[in-house]
Parts: sequence; structure tokens; C-alpha cells
Amino acid sequence: MHAIRAFFFLALLFGLPAGGAVLTVSRWESDDSFAKITRIQRDLRFRLNPRAQVHFRGSAVYDNATSRWSAAYNPDFVAVVVPATTEDVAVSVKLANMLGVPFLAVNRGHGSTIDMSRCRHGVNIYIHSLDSIEFAEDGQSAIFGGGVYGDQVIRSLAVRGKATSLLGPGLGGGFGRYQGFYGLIADNILEMTVVTAGGSIVTVNDRQNAHLFWAMRGAGHNFGIVTQIKYKMYEDVVPNWWIATYQFTKEKLDQVVEVLNQLNGNGSQPKELTTYTVLAFDRQVSDEPFIVVTIYYAGSATAGQRYTQALLNLNPVQITNQTVPYPELADAVGTGTSSPVCQQSGKSAGTFPVGLLTFNTTSIHRVYDIYFSLVTNHPDFTHSIVQLEAYPVKKLRSVDPESTAYAHREDNLLVSLLSLYPPSSSNDMVALEYGRQIRDAFHAGQPGRQLNAYVNYASGNETVEQVYGHDDWRLEKLRRLKGEWDPRDRFGFYHPIR
Repeated sequence: MHAIRAFFFLALLFGLPAGGAVLTVSRWESDDSFAKITRIQRDLRFRLNPRAQVHFRGSAVYDNATSRWSAAYNPDFVAVVVPATTEDVAVSVKLANMLGVPFLAVNRGHGSTIDMSRCRHGVNIYIHSLDSIEFAEDGQSAIFGGGVYGDQVIRSLAVRGKATSLLGPGLGGGFGRYQGFYGLIADNILEMTVVTAGGSIVTVNDRQNAHLFWAMRGAGHNFGIVTQIKYKMYEDVVPNWWIATYQFTKEKLDQVVEVLNQLNGNGSQPKELTTYTVLAFDRQVSDEPFIVVTIYYAGSATAGQRYTQALLNLNPVQITNQTVPYPELADAVGTGTSSPVCQQSGKSAGTFPVGLLTFNTTSIHRVYDIYFSLVTNHPDFTHSIVQLEAYPVKKLRSVDPESTAYAHREDNLLVSLLSLYPPSSSNDMVALEYGRQIRDAFHAGQPGRQLNAYVNYASGNETVEQVYGHDDWRLEKLRRLKGEWDPRDRFGFYHPIR
């Protein structure tokens, strides 16, 4: 039934001759039935902007738009719409609703939640094309198209000596290395242009549709497609960052955890300092998993080294350090858009997050043992890692926790298993089982505290309370707004609110 609806949707939306949107049709779709339906529906041929594009299986654009960072739990698309305007997005949503065809807005294709696999025979609204960048004359804000991405924004702003945050993560809160200075990405959003589940185009800010503005900042994937966003913009006060890495063997695990807790200071770490620690495995390096601590410091090496003497005292087996301009930071640490870890390599991936107050040594030893079992008993998972992230949190805590839908401002730390493996259903089950075990082991280190799961990392098997908060009022408000703005759950493919 979904396939029939999807086929009819294609005929309705994409029967576009020369002068309308660009159309590419693959062999299996270009039969007489399709041609007849498109002729019947020719009255809709100009619904899309002439600069818009529509692509089917067999085209290079379709392949690029539907390729994803993770091969696990992928949505299935029969067509790709490349909109030229916000109105194109609205038209696509309205026609999909008319025929009951699912749709999903896609930019860089990094979402990896289980929920996405429920989008079958759908339409990919490839907002990657909406990548405009405009700067306000007063230098205090910038307006981005919904398809912009990290590198693009950072480099554009750096030329002007500015800094800001980014869209995709911002819908779920949004951590980042500058959050010690500016807080969560969500806290820096001034206004959005949103296409709703009904295909309406609305302006959302603290004056217009204020309740939706609240929901979009923390649970935004459930409420609309953002085609334009206005952000606060700041002077780039720290043009150069110092990065240092320290590698340790298992024997130093207790001491490393102690140092990490000292650096975090129960959430009081300096705004300039971020630590990112992983448990990793490489048989060419060691027969056991090892520990790598990365220090990011917004400033000079001399200033940053004030926080690393305790790590040096543990005699790491390897040390690296460098100072780089902020726009080069992601590439320098292997997380830039051209870095292997960010490529669509055909591997499956998934994360299983937990928010913590402190690192518990006993729990991390248990996590280490589970991780060791994963990478040794299941060689397909050799490239998986355990992540221990500590961002500065003072600034995000200065914001009223009730002012946005983001619910986890009390967390000091973010930990997770990042599973990477060749795609197969059996490997998916292994990833889910070990992800659950590691998540439970981390959480066991904070007895009496409820589990918080960061929405941008969540795997899809968490409860709605774990993702969106345990306060009754918060969930009641989200469900009420969901019923108002998306009663048919059209935006139900990314940690849906139910």
C-alpha cells in the first residue's frame, strides 16, 4: 500500500515538463503507467520552483542524497526533492500529506536512530540546497539556510572574525567546543522559519509561536522542517586553539579517571577547556584497549598546559600537541567533513549515551571490560570506541532550564559507546546488546539518579522520559504541543514524542 501511495505521489508531484523543476527518471519508473499518470496530473506541473530538482533511483543526485553516515536502520526513499525555496518544501509536505506518503528532511545524513527505518517508500526533502548565509548589518546575528553545515559556517564567520553555532545539533540542544563561552547551540537561536507538519510556513521566535519556539529548541525534530534560522553572532575572541593528546595503558585507568574528574570540577571547569577521552582498540598498538585523552584549550599552549601537568605526571606512552586556527580544528583532530570518520563509508554506526555528574571509577572499569569483550569476541567491531566527553557547563546553566525543551542542563558529562561495524542484522543485534550493557554500566555509577540520554546521540531504544526529561510538566507540554502541531505524527522518525 505504501508503495502504491508513493508511486501516485511521484506522479502527482513530479510530472514536470521543460520549464518546471529538473526531473530525472530511472528505468524502472519510466513505463507507460507512469507516463499516463504524469499526463493526467499535469495541472500540478508547476507547483515547484523552476530551480528545484526531483531525482529518482539511478541518478547521481539521488544516490548522494540518500547515502548516509550509518548504513544501519536507514530510511527508504522512492524520490528526492531538491528544493530551491521554503515554498518548495511546503508544497512537498502538503502533497505527501494528501496521499499519506512519508517524508523526511535530510541534510548531511548523519542521523542514525532506529526510528528512521520506519520511513518506507518516502520522499527525501534534501534541504542541503538551502545553504544561504546572510549577515546582519549590526554584526550581532546571521541568517542561515536550513542546509548549512559546520565547516561551511565556521569558515564563513572566521573570515569576519565571528563565531556562532549550528542548526542540526541545535534542534536537540547542541554541544560544542565554544559552549563554555556561548552555551548550547539552542540557546543562541533567535528565530526560525519552519515548515509545519501541515505544510504551513511559520515564523517562530520568542514573540511569534513562542510555544513552538520552546519545543524546537531541544525537541525540534518532532515539530517541523527548519528552512531558515537566525543565530546570535559573536566576536571570535579566541582565533587559535591548543590541542594535546595523551595515550595511556589500562594500568593508568584509575588515575586518568581521577584527573578527568579534577579537571571537570563537578561542572566547574574553565570555559576555555574541553576534554574528550576515548577507550580504543588497535591490535597493532596493543592487545588491550588503551585510553586517549584529548585536551582542547581555547588559547595558547602556555595557558593550556596549566591543566595538563597531572596527565604528564602519569607518564603517558605517547603525547602530541599543536596549535591551530579554530576553522582548522576539526580537520586537525580527524572530525572534519573530509576526515574518514565523517565519510559515508558503508559502515553501520550507533551511539548509546548517558548523562553523568562525575566519572565513577568502578563503573568505568566495568565499561572497559564490556568494551574489551566486544572488540575481541566480535572483530567486526574493532573500530568502535567508548567516548567520555566533558564540556564546560557554566554558561548553559545560566539559562533558565524551563525556557527550552532541552531537559538535561544538570548533567556535567556525556558518555557513550560509538559502535562502528560492517552492516548486517546480526551485527545490529550485537551493537544493541553491547550498547545496552555499556549504558547500564555507566548509569550504575550514579545510584538514585534517573538515566538521561542526549537526543542527538540516542539510539532509539530509550524511553521518551530518558530523552526529553523526567519532569511531568515538561512531557505534558511536549505532548500537548505535538498534538497541536503534528497530530498525525508526520515528524515521527527521530525519537518521536508519544
